[in-house]
Amino acid sequence: MRRALIVGGSLGGLFAANLLHRAGWHVLVLERSGEALSGRGAGIVTHPELFDCLRAGGVTVDDSIGVSVPGRVTLARDGSVALASDLPQILTAWGRLYHLLKAALPVACYRFGASMVRVEQGENGVTAYLADGGHEQAELLIGADGIRSTVRAQFLPEARPVYAGYVAWRGLTDEAVLSPETHAALFERFAFCLPPSEQMLGYPVAGLGDAVAPGKRRFNFVWYRPADEATALPAMLTDEQGRRHAEGIPPGLIRPDLLRGMFAAADEVLAPQFAEVVHKAAQPFFQPIFDLEVPQMAFGRVALLGDAAFVARPHPGMGVTKAGGDAYALMQMLAQHATVPDALRAYDRSRRHIGGFIVDHARRLGAYMQAQQKTPEERQMAERYRSVEAVMRETAVAPPYPGFA
Repeated sequence: MRRALIVGGSLGGLFAANLLHRAGWHVLVLERSGEALSGRGAGIVTHPELFDCLRAGGVTVDDSIGVSVPGRVTLARDGSVALASDLPQILTAWGRLYHLLKAALPVACYRFGASMVRVEQGENGVTAYLADGGHEQAELLIGADGIRSTVRAQFLPEARPVYAGYVAWRGLTDEAVLSPETHAALFERFAFCLPPSEQMLGYPVAGLGDAVAPGKRRFNFVWYRPADEATALPAMLTDEQGRRHAEGIPPGLIRPDLLRGMFAAADEVLAPQFAEVVHKAAQPFFQPIFDLEVPQMAFGRVALLGDAAFVARPHPGMGVTKAGGDAYALMQMLAQHATVPDALRAYDRSRRHIGGFIVDHARRLGAYMQAQQKTPEERQMAERYRSVEAVMRETAVAPPYPGFA
């Protein structure tokens, strides 16, 4: 049985592990965390390609996968409806997909607390050396370890995430605590609010225990706000003890004064329904937004997958779908080629242009929220995607790109 090592046990790594396991490979996922992962309540927009990847990975896709909405609405500052449209979609949560994919994989194929420090490869195999002094060998190693990928850092040290100029405040609000007026205006839709140079969006997702029954669900919001890289962002990433968390601050360490400022801004610039959602969220947090592109996804017997290779801003809602598509394409190429290096070269050719396309599309969607527009092209993009019609038409909608390789 052929053996593959997968560095990173988040959604991309689980897609790869499940697909290769069902294709007859022996797989071992090396996850650096010592416990089950948490997406901190992140919502996920589904696309048909994502469902195809889930089914291929052994996951049953049924009504429990998420919450269905019939359409979209944008609220004006005063809470009135600026525009409404029909667009049926299914919204789910990061945790829901993680639990489904992890349950589909044999327990022995997933190892917590396994932090990889370097990779060595030869003509016939690849070796992963671990922080605890151990090592694992296989024919193939997949770097699915996200935006701060250890695998990518070894093979492409110059490829680093680039800050986009704004952050996303996120949070989850229980359906049951919303006022009837706010629930009626927001909850059964993919909803937007568009303050100048900002964007708020939100949609319903499953509640605790993956509950999708009315009254048990939650409302997931994402609020994009500019934050200057030189001054505002470092201050936001600094906790009350003066420690800076350059790669992202844990929700519990966000300073109270920063949260108070965020709540005040919600009252000042958002529709009142969205301001209520923000105030009633259990534990709001923020994430800096980054772009990342790589010139290469394959290195002999090593492949990059998902956010280890390309990180697109969240506006197209394609991050998880892209990771699933990478894993599916990799499985196909391994089945079609006699050697692992040949398969990985074909994988690189088939997926690199798709990753670049999605990153470019996400930049266009997010251009008007950047703190500074430096070129005429950026200003032109900013104006194009500022309108209510453009935001509702293109946000979290899969762009027309070649699907499975």
